[in-house]
Amino acid sequence: MLHPINLEKLHFVGDSLRILRKEVGDKAAILGFVGAPWTIATYIVEGGTTRTYTTIKRMCHTAPHVLKTLLSHLTQAISDYIIYQVNSGAHCIQIFDSWGGQLPPDMWELWSKPYIKEIVSTVREKCPHTPLVLYINGNGGLLERMKGTGVDVIGLDWTVDMEDGRRRLGNDISVQGNVDPAYLFSPHSVLTDEIQRVVKSAGQSGHILNLGHGVLVGTPEDAVAHFFDVARSLEYDSTCVDGTVKKFESVV
Repeated sequence: MLHPINLEKLHFVGDSLRILRKEVGDKAAILGFVGAPWTIATYIVEGGTTRTYTTIKRMCHTAPHVLKTLLSHLTQAISDYIIYQVNSGAHCIQIFDSWGGQLPPDMWELWSKPYIKEIVSTVREKCPHTPLVLYINGNGGLLERMKGTGVDVIGLDWTVDMEDGRRRLGNDISVQGNVDPAYLFSPHSVLTDEIQRVVKSAGQSGHILNLGHGVLVGTPEDAVAHFFDVARSLEYDSTCVDGTVKKFESVV
């Protein structure tokens, strides 16, 4: 019952990207996003959201040939979808392996990483200048493995210390994140301090300031506005690193 992705049914995505690209011009980047094969497969196999992922994890051992076929099919569909988004106006694509962190690291190596690498390879061939970001929720045990997928940017969730994440990943790859979304429920002064701490910990280049996950339901809109105001104020500003004032550029 598997069939190729029907991009005509997703015309609204292409239409939205083209409208956004026309509206913002060169003033901002247009971001596209997709789910990773493992994460999409969890919804298909489990029939929805779950806390345990026992059905698909059992499938890894009881019907691996079926699961591999599903993941391969999803890999092709997701690759086609990324290329469609880029051709429609997306400057950058973020791959969400939201539930990859539910796998033990050795299992993620087997059941998620190869398929993400294949997506990266396919997109690199068709859209060589499109940056790719990889985010996994609960990725503290996977950072070094994520780097091996070939993406340009690793998204850190809020459970990873930014300084530690940067040290583990090195300076030859960019990082994104990772303010805890709950900080947006705090006083603005507290949020400001946390943004500055994260930016300082990330270093002077290769950092996209962001939350460590999506905006939570009920988040005050003025807190979101404040996040952006602080981020913009940091551009070409100075911060103190080890007692020395140095220049840095923060991108949000």
